[in-house]
Order: sequence, then structure tokens, then C-alpha cells
Amino acid sequence: MATDTTADTDVEAGNEPVAVSGGEQLDDLVATHGVVLVDFYADWCGPCKMLEPVVERLAAETDAVVAKVDVDANQQLASAYNVRGVPTLVLFADGTQVEEIVGVKPEGQLRSLVESHT
Repeated sequence: MATDTTADTDVEAGNEPVAVSGGEQLDDLVATHGVVLVDFYADWCGPCKMLEPVVERLAAETDAVVAKVDVDANQQLASAYNVRGVPTLVLFADGTQVEEIVGVKPEGQLRSLVESHT
């Protein structure tokens, strides 16, 4: 399987969420950025749509890099992270998974969680 190696070394915090299309791309993001919040979502998921503006604000307003993984298009990646329901948010700090949140949570709670690791 071909991968895009122009990948996300240019990604900076304070931008829009990054669409992740595979495990290598996600690994690169996690390895090269201090705090990465990964949103595992599905286009058909109502709660995911409710969470989308929150995720976009976190990408724009925090020091975390925010990645989005479509679980339908990336089933193996979702499986690798034991994603059983959407939305699932996985937070990485310094290359290590530190949190997993399933379901919609208030923006303030998610922001505090992200900022506690930056």
C-alpha cells in the first residue's frame, strides 16, 4: 500500500484538524508532536457531528495537533486502537497514549484534558 510521505511534518498546532489516512501517518504525527488528539469518527455518526465543531476549536485554540480518523475508511487503524464506538478520542503526549474518551464530552472537559498535557 502506497503512503503519502509528504506527511505531516509541516503540521503545526493552532491549525485545522489533519485527516489521517493510515497508521504510518498517525505514527509520524504522534512521534513528531508533543500532544496529539485523535478523533476517531464516522460520517454517519450523529454524536460525531455534534463533536466536530469542538474538535475544530481545539485544533485552532490549543497547542495540540488534532487528527481525524474516519473509522469506515481506516478500519485496521481503528481496530489497532480498539475503537469499538464512535466518537472515540485518543490523546497522546510525548509519543505515549495517555487518555481515551468514548462519546461526546463537554468542550471544557476536553480542553482541560488537552491543556493538562501541553
